[in-house]
Amino acid sequence: MELSGGSRDARPAVTPVAAVLPAGGSGERLGGATPKQFCAVQGRPLVSYAVRAMERISWISDIIVVVSPENIETMKSIIEKYGHKRVMIVKGGITRHRSIFNGLKVFAENEFSNHLLQKPEVVIIHDAVRPFVEEDILSKVVMAAKEHGAAGAIRPLVSTVIASAADGCLDHSLERARYRASEMPQAFLFDTIYEAYQQCTDYDLDYGTECLHLALKYCNTSAKLVEGTADLWKVTYKRDLYAAESIIKDNLSQQVCVITNVKEAVAQVGFLLHESLKSQIKVEAVSISLSKNDSHLQNIFSGQCYNFICVNDRKYAIQETQQLVDMLEKSSIPLLYPVVLILVHLDISENISFSIGMEELTRIKKFAREVKKKNILVYGLLIQYKDHLLLQERVNSAAALIMALIKDRNPELTGQLLVA
Repeated sequence: MELSGGSRDARPAVTPVAAVLPAGGSGERLGGATPKQFCAVQGRPLVSYAVRAMERISWISDIIVVVSPENIETMKSIIEKYGHKRVMIVKGGITRHRSIFNGLKVFAENEFSNHLLQKPEVVIIHDAVRPFVEEDILSKVVMAAKEHGAAGAIRPLVSTVIASAADGCLDHSLERARYRASEMPQAFLFDTIYEAYQQCTDYDLDYGTECLHLALKYCNTSAKLVEGTADLWKVTYKRDLYAAESIIKDNLSQQVCVITNVKEAVAQVGFLLHESLKSQIKVEAVSISLSKNDSHLQNIFSGQCYNFICVNDRKYAIQETQQLVDMLEKSSIPLLYPVVLILVHLDISENISFSIGMEELTRIKKFAREVKKKNILVYGLLIQYKDHLLLQERVNSAAALIMALIKDRNPELTGQLLVA
């Protein structure tokens, strides 16, 4: 699963294509000391999501991230930490247009860059604070730009636009049906947008914000407008960060893998969990010994599953769980998003008293604390029963707790043992 994945059926018949991501804003409207592009969402800076959205598309050859001088080292550390490829950092200007112009110069001006990149036929311009762009809309604007010279995503206006008179009273309003909100991404024939920036005035560079307008004003290029999807919105205010986190959590909660062994009681609970969860989430069931490095499990890793349930009837199967953690690390899945790992312990003893001792609880907490550093969130879940007639009821209760843990992904609850 790619969180910002889109259709890969329609690829632009253009090579090469590059992307410029302006990321030099101060985030004044967000409030706080950290610029919004560097604010963490699920533990990862927002700009990293936008870079990844471009990076995962094979036909984008180069990604230029334009940041303010004081944030160059921060951006370098983000690229290194998250393993981003095909990315070049460029020093931004004092305004949005000046930053974009600097980003374009790395393809055309030797004196601006020590590593002049191959000039693309088409260049995408996309905000670093719009993390949910999909390949489908990128492909559409690129193909439209090749045909028309420029293209940009648009959305219907939500509110009516009005103009006020000098006395602060209503002067007139615009007919909402005739107008659209200009969004990102936008795409241009490189020569067109570069010429526009070369010709535009200092006033345009200092006060303008619309790239499509520059192409029209200075190159007489009328952009093709492409209807965009609802997820193209820009993170501007603090509430937008919460909305972004909610979307990411929801995308991460689409699939779960239930891992059991061949023991009858464990397999039965695994089956019942599958049946109880399948109406809420896609469930992959795997019955293996982790020591065998099962190929089915490896395929699930490659499919980008971010939620795992290990069912075991042993007191605490930390050693086997560590094997799964090692496999997850090798897959690089936790590098980009937090992985939820729920350890389900079965207790079918006749003793109805609480069966997990303090030593075991301490061990689970210590293990969870260590793997949390690897972006793996470990939770414990006890299913205790002696009457098989009550098993379905307990499993249903466990399934509800599992869905809550997966959807919330709360790092503060790691290492806790919940009882179904």
